[in-house]
Amino acid sequence: MTIRVALNLVYLTPGETGGMEVYARELLPRLAEIEGIDPVAIVNTVAAQDETAPWNTVVASVVAPVDARDRRQWVWGEQRHVPRLATEIGADLVHSLASTGPGRLAGGPPRVTTVHDLHYAVAPEAHFGLRGLGMRVLVPAAVRASRRVIADSHATKADVVTHIGTPADRIDVVHLATTPPRSGAATPEADLRRRLGLGDRRVLLSMAAKRPHKNVEGLIDALAAIPPDRRPLLVVPGYPTEHDAVLRHRAVARNVADDLLLPGWLSTADVEGLWALCVAHVFPSFYEGFGLPVLEALQRGVPSACSDRASMPEVAGDAALLFDPGDGAAVRTAIERLLTEDALRADLRERGPAQAARFSWERCARETARTYAQALAG
Repeated sequence: MTIRVALNLVYLTPGETGGMEVYARELLPRLAEIEGIDPVAIVNTVAAQDETAPWNTVVASVVAPVDARDRRQWVWGEQRHVPRLATEIGADLVHSLASTGPGRLAGGPPRVTTVHDLHYAVAPEAHFGLRGLGMRVLVPAAVRASRRVIADSHATKADVVTHIGTPADRIDVVHLATTPPRSGAATPEADLRRRLGLGDRRVLLSMAAKRPHKNVEGLIDALAAIPPDRRPLLVVPGYPTEHDAVLRHRAVARNVADDLLLPGWLSTADVEGLWALCVAHVFPSFYEGFGLPVLEALQRGVPSACSDRASMPEVAGDAALLFDPGDGAAVRTAIERLLTEDALRADLRERGPAQAARFSWERCARETARTYAQALAG
């Protein structure tokens, strides 16, 4: 039996959707390789223009007439066009990949929804403006309309059980993965140091988005507690948000403005260059549904420390230092250990890739296909 799956990618705007875009780009080609799975992507008008994307090159696709950069169109597209298009292409199942999807009254084929996190319930400060209010309605509606739910982690599964009331036996944990960097893809260290003004300082990298729940403010406080002669340069790349001003103000207030660099969005080559030259990676988030930056650091053998909350211990295993993100002294201690203990860094460099190897996109696709079969059997 072949299962035709309509993959709801109406949410996806290339270059602007973060980890959920990575998920779609990596999952689609792997699903297409599985015998008995016939994936068809439902994309919006913006994503349809990306001629190199897997939804235009590897799998068939149909276009919903919406621009997902307008959140109202995104919601309308999921509730109106996804069920309609899925029915038109003869789909057996709709899989929504971004926590939201058609509600019970929208009609169409049976549904599966991947829930990446429950920020709206656990860390409501994560969403700016009205988005949090929308997610508070849309995520539970999509979950309750689904025959089965996929959670990125056991921690997220527990959140769905607690906050939405979904029975645990309807939720499958399917871990995400990360893609190995291409050989030679990193900007040379000398070029990157000159262009970003890093000088010859030791770099502490944090691939945390600039949002309140990522706790970069706590990281700045920990940095300020390290004596100036041992203090590294903290680099936090990523697209600007309205929280940037808060972080800059915090750095000024803690007298570490010259020790913090927020370079904004960087090319893939520049990011790989930072991974290669940094002494360590620290991820102090209060809440993550999975925590891809933790896994990315481990895969590259970068000595790492991360929060001991939510999904992050599940991802890090014994390959990173864990700390309480609400305890400034604990964050500082973890950073100083990474800076000063050569044997520890060597041990973590070895443990990281081994832990990261436990996660793969091929396994993610196989387990996702198993969920499809269970949803239809039910």
